[in-house]
Amino acid sequence: MSVLREVMVTSLKFFYGFTSSYGLAIILLTVAIRLLLYPLFASQTKTAAAMKELQPKLAELQAKYKSKPEEYQKKMMELYKEHKINPLGGCLPMLIQLPFLWALFQVLGTFQFGQEKFLGLWILNKPDSFYILPILAGATTYIQMAMTTTDPSQRAMTLIMPIFIAWMSLKFAAGLTIYWVVSNIFSIGQQYITNRQLAARQEGGKAK
Repeated sequence: MSVLREVMVTSLKFFYGFTSSYGLAIILLTVAIRLLLYPLFASQTKTAAAMKELQPKLAELQAKYKSKPEEYQKKMMELYKEHKINPLGGCLPMLIQLPFLWALFQVLGTFQFGQEKFLGLWILNKPDSFYILPILAGATTYIQMAMTTTDPSQRAMTLIMPIFIAWMSLKFAAGLTIYWVVSNIFSIGQQYITNRQLAARQEGGKAK
């Protein structure tokens, strides 16, 4: 982690070197990391989208084999195999990404940006007193979770987590919250593209 943090600090200073703005440097660094990890995110989002698509069939199986859990598990795995879905396919990419994202999270929470204001509004080492960033953090978290949540039983978390993130962002340094918002926007865009690709594939399959 210490090596990753040093890489993040060096990269942040690099982007600052030609933008002369730590706010823009944070945005560029966040986008650069997300692009670097894009293949992992793509794999994760495709798995999530495919799982979401299977939910109606899984619900039918659950109702049909309600009193036979072993049979349900067997039929569920057959359904996954039929649709070429690895139910754990979304976990490994996330585990690989976490060290990078956590290192950046730590750096932005402790880096001394000075008194520079980004867009004339935010001192990056201090919380957003205008509440704009916390609202954006909560809203983008909600949109992202709504697009990726596949289990109906987790719908409550789709409401609770954005509120929690918005509340935490009231205390976070603005630089850290900017990272969170930009990262969420990237994820939303990626999920939108993935959903469209899957929809086009389905339409192509029906046409055949």
